[in-house]
Amino acid sequence: MIEIDFEIEALNAMRKYPKPLYGKGDLSLLCRPKVSIVGSRRPSAYTKTMTYNLSKALASRGVCVVSGAAMGVDAIAHQGAGAKNTIAILPTSLDIYYPKVNQELIKDIEKNGLTISQFEPSFKATAWSFVLRNEVVVALGELLIVTQADENSGSMRSVEYALAMGKKIFVLPQHIGESQGTNELLHKGLATPIYDIEAFASQFGQAVNSNIPKDDFFYFCQQEPTLDSVVTKFGDRVYEAELEGIIIIENGLVRLA
Repeated sequence: MIEIDFEIEALNAMRKYPKPLYGKGDLSLLCRPKVSIVGSRRPSAYTKTMTYNLSKALASRGVCVVSGAAMGVDAIAHQGAGAKNTIAILPTSLDIYYPKVNQELIKDIEKNGLTISQFEPSFKATAWSFVLRNEVVVALGELLIVTQADENSGSMRSVEYALAMGKKIFVLPQHIGESQGTNELLHKGLATPIYDIEAFASQFGQAVNSNIPKDDFFYFCQQEPTLDSVVTKFGDRVYEAELEGIIIIENGLVRLA
């Protein structure tokens, strides 16, 4: 565990910047595009499948999925993205694995991804620490996805944070009478439904081989830039990447293979 002693710009959207802040794992994940996913601790079979597929589609485009390591939607979002593509924000200190049922998942994330907490060692979860955890989850993501939520749930509290921060909110379409919280967001025009997972994820670029390093070169090429602009920014690396089969140069444009 280390104290994160640099400013995470996204967290300035919070009511108060969290200090201190501790991390375990790969801090470089903080530099990647990030999407926050939250939802019910008791998701339906449909929500489980769609949450997993959504997280997997985002991770395949180099997006880091941020969630709270709770039971239900949180855990499924982490699992769908894969540990190395996810950040878990904990309501406890990093030396306590909560909830116990997700202990192995959290250990996997701290080893291959990143876990973050604002609490000193030996701190156990309290009602207010969940609230603070949720605010960090929302602040870190470029947008918020709520895959299922009842009215007056913790997920809807996360929605309040997103609205206050001016973040876009997306939800899964659900049956009438189910997921009343997200259906109410749609009714009020406060959220956008995700009807096609691949189309939604494609706003972050195309799906690529998971072994390609997710660095500045990767994200620049996700935008399908001109060859001249890539050469200007990265020099001969563009041609090395072409030989390695990472990119394709076609009609003066560069795209990931």
